[in-house]
Amino acid sequence: MSWHADAAEAGVHEPDAAVISGINEDNFPTSRFVLVRKVDEEGFMFFTNYQSDKATSFENSPNVSLTFGWLPLERQVRILGTIEKATAKESDEYFASRPRGHQIGAWSSPQSKKIDDRSILAEQYEQYENKFADIEVPRPSHWGGYRVRPSSIEFWQGQRDRLHDRFRFTKGKEEWSVDRLAP
Repeated sequence: MSWHADAAEAGVHEPDAAVISGINEDNFPTSRFVLVRKVDEEGFMFFTNYQSDKATSFENSPNVSLTFGWLPLERQVRILGTIEKATAKESDEYFASRPRGHQIGAWSSPQSKKIDDRSILAEQYEQYENKFADIEVPRPSHWGGYRVRPSSIEFWQGQRDRLHDRFRFTKGKEEWSVDRLAP
């Protein structure tokens, strides 16, 4: 059983939630929670608006950190790696699986942009709801996936005696190596 499955089974709220951190245009770290929707041998995938502040930070530098924290289990997984856009096919497939309201929301929100009033969002939502009333909602070009390709993954397990267990897996040219780290 995986740590993610353990977190889900233990009832951890949003076990898919992770903090993605990048570097913004002013060279400050910037972090946001995202929901990781796919994990495979290529990396960790989430979906967002490509015009968001976080997306801008990825354009500034592809080096990112992704951190899962399952505090009730005293577990943390920290991933360092590079980020890249998912393929259009991957983004289209995930977008099609989302509830219709979420699809319309992707069209409606000028994410991270200043707005004068919340009613603007409701108006935009209604406009797109009418526009797509009788058709499948297409994925907007400004929305899609990102994949974090890990170069290292660290597992941290809290212990009562504060002598926590830490293991870091580092990707080499051919295979992964593992080191035990002091807490």
